[in-house]
Formats: sequence, structure tokens, C-alpha cells
Amino acid sequence: MGKYYSPEGGLPPQTHLTTERAIVTEAYTVIPKGVMTDIVTSNLPGFNNTRSWIIARPISGFATTFSQLIVEIGPGGGAPKAEFEAGVEGVIFVTRGTVNLALDGELHQLEEGGYAYLAAGSEWGLENVSDDVVSFHWIRKAYERLEGYEAKSFVTNEKDVEPTSMPDTNDVWKTTRFTDSNDLAHDMQVNIVTFQPGGVIPFPETHVMEHGLYVLEGKAMYLLNNDWVEVEAGDFMWLRAFCPQACYAGGPGEFRYLLYKDMNRQVRLT
Repeated sequence: MGKYYSPEGGLPPQTHLTTERAIVTEAYTVIPKGVMTDIVTSNLPGFNNTRSWIIARPISGFATTFSQLIVEIGPGGGAPKAEFEAGVEGVIFVTRGTVNLALDGELHQLEEGGYAYLAAGSEWGLENVSDDVVSFHWIRKAYERLEGYEAKSFVTNEKDVEPTSMPDTNDVWKTTRFTDSNDLAHDMQVNIVTFQPGGVIPFPETHVMEHGLYVLEGKAMYLLNNDWVEVEAGDFMWLRAFCPQACYAGGPGEFRYLLYKDMNRQVRLT
């Protein structure tokens, strides 16, 4: 297994207990790693030798601004054209293996930790030319254009982006930001948040941003609305806007998660 957790699929035996940690409420949802089995995957149009776990999509009482998929492509698989909606932007973050990304006429190789922002209207596709599966997160959002600004595609790797320490935390809480929070060209961010053991969010954050959180590494106690929930690598959380959240990082290693949030746009009332 690599640095980041990726689902393995499979199916539990008939002797497996049916109680699990999945939670669905009006304010938040927890999808634990144990439910990501073979029988809950979906094929994707345009892809071959590929399956996906769709862990967030716009439906009543759930995500309103984005969808998130864990995609697994087998050797030789992929899609020459991955995104069919011209108004949709995307982010890819590779958690296992290596995949080739053809983006607006240029070829990029994304390894573990590879990150690509794919602007709305860009032409891109993926191909797994390795002998092993590749697994990555794909976050999609309808891009809200703003006059005078235009988000542009880029490719990088987590290891090439310096994390930023949160103020007055003695470096126990850092955020790896792949775009500038003040750049109004971007109406969303997909960041990586890192806590050292014992690090905390010391107050219940309550804000307008909707969140998708996928735990890449480690374990923690996470406050979701009024409930403290224990989460670990491989678990996914969705938090609606204004859902209070905080956390205590536990375990011997770092607690890290991939974080989606919408931002930088006025609230539409008409």
C-alpha cells in the first residue's frame, strides 16, 4: 500500500457483522472505508477497464455544489475524453500508481501525490500505461464564471507545494493550498490538511463553505454538528454549509485529509 489510502474493493464474508460506521444526517454524512466494496462501484461513460466509487453527488439532503469520485483504472484502461460537460471544472489527485494525463495537447505523467486542476472547457483524457492499477480522486464542480477572471489548468505534485502553518499552532496544523485563496478566478479549492498527533481544530468552525473530506492518512475524532465521530484513513465525510466541525488528531502518525470547499462567489438569490 502507498502513502495514501485507496479502496481495495472485494466483498466481506457472510460471517461479517452488518453493523458499520456509516451515518447519514441532514447536516453531515460519513461513508466509512468498509462500505467501498466491489458491488457499490459504477462504470463511467467513455472509460474502459475502469470503475468508480461515487462518494458525493448533488441530491436533496446531500452535496449541493460538487461531486466526488474515487476512480480506479486497470492496466491499459482510461478515457481519451474524460469530461463531457464543458462548463465543469475538475481536480484530480492520485493516491496510487501512475497515470498519463493528456491536457490540451500536452502529456503529463501523474504519480502518487500528483494533482491536476482542469479548467472548465479544457480537453483532457487519461491512460494507464503501467502494469498496476491507478487510483485517484476526481472532484467535479459547475464553474461559476466571474467577469474579468479565468481559471487556468495546471499540473503539480503535493511534494512540490510548501504547506502553510495555521497561525499560532506551532506547526501542528498545516494546509497545502494548490491555488491562492484570494484568486477570484477560482470558485473552489481542493487542499490537503495535515495535523500532527495531538493537533486540533480548537473551535467549532461554522461557515458558508460546503465540505467534502477524504481521510488520506491517520485517524482522529471529528466533530460533525453535535456528534464526535472517530474516523480513519479511507473514510469520507460530507458537511453541509454551516455544519459545525472540529477535530482532535489521534494515533501515532499524521492525520491528513483531502478537503473540498466552494468559495469566492456571491450567494445567488434569484
